[in-house]
Amino acid sequence: MSRRLTRPFFPVPPPQYMQNYFAELVRSFSVYLEQMQNPGDFRATDLTLTNLQSDNVGLEVGALFKSAGFIKITELDSPSLRGSVGTGQVGQVTVVIT
Repeated sequence: MSRRLTRPFFPVPPPQYMQNYFAELVRSFSVYLEQMQNPGDFRATDLTLTNLQSDNVGLEVGALFKSAGFIKITELDSPSLRGSVGTGQVGQVTVVIT
């Protein structure tokens, strides 16, 4: 599975310590670590998602969840709450049974 990454150059060590060699080696490792920590592209022909939660409470931006039969992506300014329940009272009702 190739991620089309450019392989960093690791120079051949000199017989004696050289500051510029060490700096180049550190730079190469920095490039390598950055590439490994980047998730990169994802391509698949089959994907099964199980146990998705039904809201985005506690999920990071970009995480998937299901809502009303649809797969949704968590966005910063678009909450999908666990549930909405409200009660209220207006006036008074008297029921008389005879």
